[in-house]
Amino acid sequence: MSIEELYKIYLQYPSVQTDTRKLKKGDLYFALKGPNFNGNSFAWQAIDAGAAYAIIDEDSVANGKTILVENVLATLQDLARHHRLQFNTLPNGRQVPFIAITGSNGKTTTKELIHSVLSTTYQTSTTEGNLNNHIGVPLSILKINNDVQFAIIEMGANHLGEIASYCKLAMPTHGLITNSGKAHLEGFGNEENVKKAKGELFDYLKENNGTAFIMSDYRYLTEMSKGIQTMFTYGTKEADIVGNILSADPLLEVEFVKGFHKEIKTNLVGSYNLPNVLAAVAVGKYFKVPDGKIKTAIENYIPANNRSQLVIKGNNKIILDSYNANPSSMKLAIENFSKVKEAHKILVLGAMAELGNTSLEEHEQVTIEIAKHKWEKVILVGGDFLHIEHPYMSKKTAADAGQLLQESKIENAFFLIKGSRSTAMEKILDYL
Repeated sequence: MSIEELYKIYLQYPSVQTDTRKLKKGDLYFALKGPNFNGNSFAWQAIDAGAAYAIIDEDSVANGKTILVENVLATLQDLARHHRLQFNTLPNGRQVPFIAITGSNGKTTTKELIHSVLSTTYQTSTTEGNLNNHIGVPLSILKINNDVQFAIIEMGANHLGEIASYCKLAMPTHGLITNSGKAHLEGFGNEENVKKAKGELFDYLKENNGTAFIMSDYRYLTEMSKGIQTMFTYGTKEADIVGNILSADPLLEVEFVKGFHKEIKTNLVGSYNLPNVLAAVAVGKYFKVPDGKIKTAIENYIPANNRSQLVIKGNNKIILDSYNANPSSMKLAIENFSKVKEAHKILVLGAMAELGNTSLEEHEQVTIEIAKHKWEKVILVGGDFLHIEHPYMSKKTAADAGQLLQESKIENAFFLIKGSRSTAMEKILDYL
């Protein structure tokens, strides 16, 4: 079956699912394969649950309600690209801007802030959660309907060439790289390769006359963006939008001196969220969202999914940032927390993942950063924190750390709880 023929079926059943546990009647089920699963095995289950069709790549499960293709993942991606092409010129002659966002840190928060801003004025579709990989990007594209006026696609990566492949699917007209730091070093090898990978988005914009939003404080982004014809900048000094920290103790407040004439009081913890806020203001201003709507959208945004959340438990306050962690974000979080004016500050940090042969060194660097500041208590949890020497308390799991804190009966303290997703540091809240 050709992609054109499959697309006609998709137009009849425009809801795509890859997980039978989430499948609804009338969905198209794509039977993806992975190292530890084979979606073909669930094709009959999907059909019994009401799937309109199951797209499979093993003929042993074929029947009248299955569509046999050579490779299900490749077909999903091809279908997404074909759908994306329909937004280049809609029947009314309008072209839908597609904004791609990538970066080592802050891309999901930046995406959510930009979505909040644009949604005040335009019908906007965006990546749900962090569906930013080889499966999530096509699924995000296939959720876009003809009423949309803007599309925001988040792109993650852990190896070279990945962002370039997503650009071929999403064909962004606009792009933003939040930053480039030490993340996924196991796949990239070194920090320079991280820049090359993130820079694949700018390479696409150069080749396709796209527009880039640039954090002008980061010289490497300015260098990476050379050759892009249209740029709109944001930063703390010289840029189209200039803003600075008014306060970050602990919630971020921003004042602007150029391009935007309102103060913004956010629900985001930490000075490290300043670039994310500036990016959202820049995108809003570029697309002519009124200043008042930009301010309201950002001030009403409340972080979720364990990202930079301020949580109150009894008489204790917690900065919960347990969705992800890498050396760059860990350093920024520790620096930010050290500046918070609280008497009883406690660090509970979980190990960082996907750092390859640099892991021990990077965990040692975290302990060096911790030692620069005074804390009431430090607990390090799991992973390579257990395999290096340091003077702090160690626990194998988040639950173990939580049990220790519960037994200590700590009150009137301020916690920073941060770690990679694999350490599930949010479980500590159950003990506070």
